[in-house]
Amino acid sequence: MIPFNKPFLSGKETEYIVEAVNSGHVSGNGHFTKKCHHFFQDKYNFHKVLLTTSCTDALEMCALLLDIKPGDEVIVPSYTFVSTALAFVRQGAKVIFADSRKDHPNIDIDKIESLITDKTKAIVVVHYASIAVDMDKVMKIADEHNIMVVEDAAQAINTFYKGRPLGGIGHLGTYSFHETKNIISGEGGLLIINDEKLSERAEIIWEKGTNRASFFRGEVNKYGWVDTGSSFLPSEITAAFLYAQLEKLDMIQRNRIYIWNQYYEGLSSLAMQGKIYLPVVPEYSTNNGHMFYIICKSLNERRDIISFLKNRKILSVFHYLSLHKSEFYRNKYEGEELPMSDFYTDHLLRLPFYFELKDDEVNYVIQSVVDYFKEKTK
Repeated sequence: MIPFNKPFLSGKETEYIVEAVNSGHVSGNGHFTKKCHHFFQDKYNFHKVLLTTSCTDALEMCALLLDIKPGDEVIVPSYTFVSTALAFVRQGAKVIFADSRKDHPNIDIDKIESLITDKTKAIVVVHYASIAVDMDKVMKIADEHNIMVVEDAAQAINTFYKGRPLGGIGHLGTYSFHETKNIISGEGGLLIINDEKLSERAEIIWEKGTNRASFFRGEVNKYGWVDTGSSFLPSEITAAFLYAQLEKLDMIQRNRIYIWNQYYEGLSSLAMQGKIYLPVVPEYSTNNGHMFYIICKSLNERRDIISFLKNRKILSVFHYLSLHKSEFYRNKYEGEELPMSDFYTDHLLRLPFYFELKDDEVNYVIQSVVDYFKEKTK
């Protein structure tokens, strides 16, 4: 069986976890947390970063930092994971869902301005499959309307927009280290603070609403409750696991991009025949090889391909369901139809993708997709 995903281990995870345990400091914000923070700040020149227990928590910190309150509106793509919207709904915001592009699941920037009202507090963009949204256009709209921008870059570690790392362009950004991502810690995330005015408060929110971090740096002689917040920081065990992964980042990225290119080249003939559509990578974006997907011609065809591949011991999956049509939100949604979000809901199919996927396995998946269309035309 070729699974859809398989977590990759660098080999140093348990060694660093033992080191963390033996240090006597296994709660958060210790030695390995600081090493992870320095890694991101040094490699990508981020102003400030904070490890979190998940990307969901990082997004919830964004909502708190932006003082999202009941009555505020936040523009979010409908074709995304629930956390992108949930973080702001929890603060009482009204989510204004935006449609996807015709050529890519990313948010359709040309539709954003029509969704802005005097209640709009933030725009959240998702870099789907690690492919960048056109951030120059987004930031221009945001600046003109005095709106904050959050980059949900959960899938986009080490991806660049015109040479700038994703997550580092908006006022705030987030990464995910869930086991399905390129770099993992089981569960885990990162908050990226690009607006210096938010830095001090971000650290307070991160530490349960206290100025505890300032106390341990010797900046205050005692610490206490000074703001809202929660326990967003992960343990040193999680940070130790993550650091072992970060040390192998470049190797992991090279191999994943190699696999991505194998899929693209192997399935190009089907795309040229008009049987499927392949991912689009704009000139302004790099690609970190997070996933490989194809766009099928119909919902039924996607269902049939999934079944065909499963019979050949290959697991493939569809991805998001439009959030504006979710059981939780559909009765609250008052906007227009979002046809492209619904299109990707029904037509997008993800193929197996993980670091240890071998050449012969990739070729077997490719040949199986090709065989499906051969048998279909018999």
